[in-house]
Amino acid sequence: MKKLKERWGVTSNKQIVVIFIVFAITGFSSLQLAKPFLSLIGIPDTFEPHWLYRVLRLLLIFPIYQILLVFVGYIFGQFSFFWEFEKKMLVRLKLGFIARYIDSKLKKEP
Repeated sequence: MKKLKERWGVTSNKQIVVIFIVFAITGFSSLQLAKPFLSLIGIPDTFEPHWLYRVLRLLLIFPIYQILLVFVGYIFGQFSFFWEFEKKMLVRLKLGFIARYIDSKLKKEP
């Protein structure tokens, strides 16, 4: 636990627990939201070939998870931690321009 706190720059065990809760809620929620979203865009769960449905659902879970992570983190008072976490993820995926754009918009607001 100590190494994790050092790595994430977290000072209390309470904050670690909140972060784990946010990760759990976000993971579960992203799984639950992908299915109705696919139905909304016209791809029902009876879509054939079924393997393609699974691939599409997996591809959709990732961006839903990324958005929910910051949103749920904000609700739990951990926006700065999860925004920094998300920026690192975007940079690793060569999508750092998205983080820079959002950062520039956030800095303009009072």
